[in-house]
Amino acid sequence: MNRIPLVDLAAAHAEVAEEVEAGFKRIIATTAFVGGAEVAAFEQEYAEFSGLPHCVGVANGTDALELALRAVGVGPGAEVILPANTFIATAEAVARAGGTVVLVDCDPRTYLIDVEAALAAVTPATRAIAPVHLYGQLAPVERLRAGLAGRDVAIVEDAAQCQGATRHGSGAGAGGIAATSFYPGKNLGAYGDAGAVVTASPEWATTVRTLGSHGGLKRYTHDLIGVNSRLDGLQAVVLRAKLARLADWNARRRAAAARYDELLAGLDVVLPVTLDGNEHVWHIYCVRVPRRDEVLSRLNAAGVGAAIHYPVPVHRTGAFGHLGGSFPNAEAAAPELLSLPIYPQITPGQQAQVAEALAAALG
Repeated sequence: MNRIPLVDLAAAHAEVAEEVEAGFKRIIATTAFVGGAEVAAFEQEYAEFSGLPHCVGVANGTDALELALRAVGVGPGAEVILPANTFIATAEAVARAGGTVVLVDCDPRTYLIDVEAALAAVTPATRAIAPVHLYGQLAPVERLRAGLAGRDVAIVEDAAQCQGATRHGSGAGAGGIAATSFYPGKNLGAYGDAGAVVTASPEWATTVRTLGSHGGLKRYTHDLIGVNSRLDGLQAVVLRAKLARLADWNARRRAAAARYDELLAGLDVVLPVTLDGNEHVWHIYCVRVPRRDEVLSRLNAAGVGAAIHYPVPVHRTGAFGHLGGSFPNAEAAAPELLSLPIYPQITPGQQAQVAEALAAALG
């Protein structure tokens, strides 16, 4: 039985191994382990890739969200609106910044934030809306921006799953500021934890950099109460090597998603929907199936590394259960969504094997 992983990190490494090895040697020779020339170069390159003037590397995606939220003024008493069907890190970042989490439902077809619900939830205490660019496509940030016209509410985008995705030609952060994660399994993944904030605002970028360096940009100068969240030089080497290939890797993901659409047509599954105006980068290819847990177990037994993103909406977790509320679309989707293997190096033969196994698992 040929096992098919959810994500093949070894295959990705094989494409960059020589560059990474050479880069690691440079870092070790110069001992530039935190910050340094490699980090500065990556920040510039990722800002250019994102179509924005500023990128600040940080230690991980959750820190990126927290620091972006703090940069726009989220603190005690400030409400932040976010979808109930996100990874818990989105809510954690709000809580860590001292803000109050306010949940809204998702769209029943795309699972992106329900814009009307988000705008209806705005109160005088609202400081930010945090749309999540789920699975690899951007939420309709322009509609949020239009609905917030004249209000002092920032848009802080959770861009952990959408490196390279665009909406009407613009990438994440065009709405104000975006936080991303370079966790190894992401489209642009490090060899450990890493993250970044991108923005058009020099003030917000400076604040993020200050907060992430113990509240100061000069040694032993601490203007803010900050944290220790900086990008390592070794991770910057990996990210630079992969960034040079990311556009091609995303194109290969799009081809794989189109192939799945054809292979799965006619099965008892709901295929993913791309919102008009979006160029999807398919971080996750997520289908909706009946008897999801049973189907998942059968797929895994057949050697298919399918998985679940995310089994429990935020308001049903122990950490945020106190929020309560009812979010029917998120609650209905959670027990039915199933993620299939997708990565740039997946082969048509592997995808055919996944489709055959899924058909058998569905019975």
